[in-house]
Amino acid sequence: MYEQTIIIGNLGGDPVMRYTPSGVPVTNFSVAVTRRWKDREGNPQEKTKWVKVTAWRKLAELCNEYLSKGRLVMVAGKMDVEAWLSAEGEPRAALVLTAETVRFLGGRERREGTRAAPAPVSSEPGPMIQDDWGDADDDGLPF
Repeated sequence: MYEQTIIIGNLGGDPVMRYTPSGVPVTNFSVAVTRRWKDREGNPQEKTKWVKVTAWRKLAELCNEYLSKGRLVMVAGKMDVEAWLSAEGEPRAALVLTAETVRFLGGRERREGTRAAPAPVSSEPGPMIQDDWGDADDDGLPF
């Protein structure tokens, strides 16, 4: 079997990078994926879904360095659902995508204090980065 989910959207905030107790980098960010269409009367409609993204190892470091709030990005990976109870006891859920490939789209903006993202070599938009280390679950990490 094979599973892959691809999303294209804008970052809702700057990525946050941290390290596991064993020193493995992990970066989290959220992406707003918006679908636009016209209803039967021709009125424009819009629906936005928020997807949490987790990147590991070198991919985590690159996402932390080059991505920033509002940046257009394509992420491909494995989708999961995270469920919990809110402080009020209400059930909550979120889509979580473990990134395997990230493509930076749009301009070459940079986060403050970092160098600019490399320019694309061809007419394709932005550099593509892939995680070559497989699933994060293979390491037995707790998250």
